[in-house]
Amino acid sequence: MSKKYEPKELVKISRYQNYFPTLPKDIQQDIYARMEELIEEEKQYCDKGNYKHMAQILTSIAMYEVLQKHGKSEEEAYRIVSEEMWKFLDPSGMQKLAKKSFFLPLMKKIVPFGFRKGSGYGWRYTWHKDDPKDRFHFETNECIYAKILGKRNLLKLGTMCCQADVINYGNLPYTDFRRTKTLCYGDDCCNFDFVRHEGAHSFTRSKCR
Repeated sequence: MSKKYEPKELVKISRYQNYFPTLPKDIQQDIYARMEELIEEEKQYCDKGNYKHMAQILTSIAMYEVLQKHGKSEEEAYRIVSEEMWKFLDPSGMQKLAKKSFFLPLMKKIVPFGFRKGSGYGWRYTWHKDDPKDRFHFETNECIYAKILGKRNLLKLGTMCCQADVINYGNLPYTDFRRTKTLCYGDDCCNFDFVRHEGAHSFTRSKCR
């Protein structure tokens, strides 16, 4: 492992970084302990590229399980974990950027670069370099969220994480975000598709998941 996988550091960069300190100390310690176990169990994925992804995955699993051990129902534990993750997201920056005419050309450059840098073992993508200027699409063919959470029968935590994309991209001006398949829903890929329109809101937004 080229980055130090320590529970406290992972929580600090997770989407639970604001919520976690509000938890009682005994729950915090139990989450850290469970994360230590998960790091060992999933060490094949604990490389530099996957560091930020594993922060989300491992913290989500540990918090979801530990809250139940401390008396929360499964439904309540899932509600807390999902709502706190989504609450952390702020799509306003992406929405502001999408107003610019260079948004899609920029996405075509930075997304493949960012994904290569921010993806370690267990990922595979298909990039389409012949898209017209008003479209950018690609597929995620393999995903560590689906792999790790699927074998634990916790894909609902995967679809919870997938919802973050809908929150971030689902209301962009001039841009329709279309995704009809995701690996965490049992599909054969995640198909990301961004289509640019002339008017900021002069189109019917696609339903995506």
